[in-house]
Amino acid sequence: MTDTVTLDPHRNVPGVRRPGFAQTLRAEWIKFWSVRSTVWSIVALVVLGAGLTVLVCATSADDLADGSAGEAAGSFITWGMTIAQITAIVLGSLVVTSEYGTGMIRATLTATPHHGRVLAAKALVLTGTLFVVGTVTAVLGYLGGNWFLEREGIGLALGDEGVLRSLLGSGLYMAGIGLFAAAVGLLVRHTAAALAIVLALILVIGNMVVLLPGAWGEWATKLMPGNAGGVVATPVSFNPDLLDPWVGFGVFCAEVAAVLLVGYVVFRRRDA
Repeated sequence: MTDTVTLDPHRNVPGVRRPGFAQTLRAEWIKFWSVRSTVWSIVALVVLGAGLTVLVCATSADDLADGSAGEAAGSFITWGMTIAQITAIVLGSLVVTSEYGTGMIRATLTATPHHGRVLAAKALVLTGTLFVVGTVTAVLGYLGGNWFLEREGIGLALGDEGVLRSLLGSGLYMAGIGLFAAAVGLLVRHTAAALAIVLALILVIGNMVVLLPGAWGEWATKLMPGNAGGVVATPVSFNPDLLDPWVGFGVFCAEVAAVLLVGYVVFRRRDA
């Protein structure tokens, strides 16, 4: 008597079943946390964001209390996040460009040929992490910095106008600026180039466009990504001529979405 074995060609055969979004998301999560740059960037974000906020509040509390600083205390309660955004930009760039630098992008697209799924998973891991870390960092800075402000009688309660919004807004802005950097990295595929473009756009050009004549300079300043998005992360902006917090953040989200869409189109066509 001869035994007959029936083989199922679709059972336990590598490459037949493509990973779904859950598997892609898990893979991106593992890649994200398996490199040292992620940990160091997160540590730097917390240290700079919370530490500098506490430091500037401690050294400025006297001047803020007697009015010689010429600024509101609310302008300083999340001050460190303006510097911490640099680490979010670095992390956002590396999420994309590091794979091109090592050649891992080929393995990624071989395992998951669906470009949109890969990009969505990267974006979700990056923005989720930066939102949580950014919000926690802003809260730590608020708690530490506000202690010095309260000693001078100018402390800010969570219920005061703009305070709670600025803490959550800090997380939202960190997530947005990181995603913006990732989108630029998708276009240029080079870490140094992505960092140079985004940092110049946020920290240099964003502060220089005001020199344009007339309404051009006024509106260009309002619409620059860093200026439009950053207002939501502070109770009182240093520049009162910028857009309202949520209006500005809406403009910022539209700008991020536009760059990300262009990046996705290029990613799909160039890296097919």
